[in-house]
Amino acid sequence: MTARPRGELRVFESPQAVAAALADIFVAEARSAIEARGSFFVALAGGRTPQAAYALLAGAECRDAVDWPRAFIYFGDERCVPPESDDSNYKMALDSFLSKVPIPPRNVHCMHGEDEPARAARAYAQVLVETMGEVPRFDLMLLGMGEDGHTASLFPGTDPRTDEDQLVRAVLAEARDPHRLTLTPLVINNSRHVTIAVEGASKAQALRAVREGTYDPFKYPAQIVSPHDGELTWLADKAAAEALTG
Repeated sequence: MTARPRGELRVFESPQAVAAALADIFVAEARSAIEARGSFFVALAGGRTPQAAYALLAGAECRDAVDWPRAFIYFGDERCVPPESDDSNYKMALDSFLSKVPIPPRNVHCMHGEDEPARAARAYAQVLVETMGEVPRFDLMLLGMGEDGHTASLFPGTDPRTDEDQLVRAVLAEARDPHRLTLTPLVINNSRHVTIAVEGASKAQALRAVREGTYDPFKYPAQIVSPHDGELTWLADKAAAEALTG
């Protein structure tokens, strides 16, 4: 089967330490991108660990370290719910830190989960093209991983390479919230730096399968993450890493 880069794995004592490392990467990549290119393009993830990291970004130390008017916020995936829903990744990010840092509202590009999914996917793809060019390139892509090995809203049972030329996909995840929007591997793997945060013993077997098992992204979609011209960093707490052999 096709080989893929394993990426750097960093293991921490606790979920809190993972969140702190994630916040540190955000700040470091923001400062580096702004110094090198004048702007910072980042795609946010949902989930507990990112939420804890976002809360740290709202603190004075991190908040003052980022030139927020030069930061441009996007989302890796979204549930098809209104932006005021507690299930919305946008609302979580807004409540956790976007409303607490001096970022211009026009710099925040949310997915419109309240719209018809296919139309919302096309509209978000157009936003990416209009703001970043025909082949969008994020400075930082934040991802998580589920107990089943999914990442963003790329779920087992559907080949993540489907519609490889598309930038954003509308997803029907029958066992979950039925509809979601997600960036595709085309966008994810064009990022300069992808960081995947994983925590908890319930994800230990999936992490081992993704990093050490046979390459089968149909079963473990997170295996598709392999930046072709960028870095891949895994952040895991000890509980999530306990099943790894290497």
